[in-house]
Amino acid sequence: MPVDQQYYREVASGSTAEKLLISARDRIFQDFITQMQPSASDEILDVGVSDVINDGANVLERSYPHQRKITACGLGEGVGFKAAFPLCRYVQIEPNTRLPFADNEFDIATSNAVLEHAGSHQNQVLLVKELCRVARRVFITVPNRFFPVEHHTAIPLAHYLDGTFRIACMITGKSEWTDEQNLILMTRKRLLALTALIAKSAAVGYTGLSLGPLSSNLYLAFR
Repeated sequence: MPVDQQYYREVASGSTAEKLLISARDRIFQDFITQMQPSASDEILDVGVSDVINDGANVLERSYPHQRKITACGLGEGVGFKAAFPLCRYVQIEPNTRLPFADNEFDIATSNAVLEHAGSHQNQVLLVKELCRVARRVFITVPNRFFPVEHHTAIPLAHYLDGTFRIACMITGKSEWTDEQNLILMTRKRLLALTALIAKSAAVGYTGLSLGPLSSNLYLAFR
């Protein structure tokens, strides 16, 4: 089983949830293009790709026309990923460690739906700093805590407060998602706090399903 299978537990193939996920990630890809403005010659690093192969996963690899310019990183062996995207280079990495690349080795680094699973604030800082170390431009996206439905549990509204989220997860048998080691619910304020630690120009905005402050996702862009 892929190491990240649990992140797609609530997204059945052909379901409304999958259709919404695809729509959100297509918008994320468009915002990646707008913010990063990649050229055909740019070398791109994608950290945290999935070995789950469906229409909602690995949006960059599915959508970008220059797959040979992508180096993809994941925690597993990448068997499914490499079969689905043979033109990409795949590198297996360890969580919460220095990335195995040189300073400014890439023109662009990106990471989708990974930062919230880093396990701690310190690990989040490490990931952001590492992405900024290995690339000149960086685009990071995370689920928005204030989207009406929590992404990993499909529980509506209760995740707005820690206490009610704990209770709802306990009732539904999903208490693993209340552990910071598994999930840190992300807000615009939390992303802005991370930008203060990096000596680069940064922007934080909404992406994914567009609902203003309730949009499904947030992005953090260093340019």
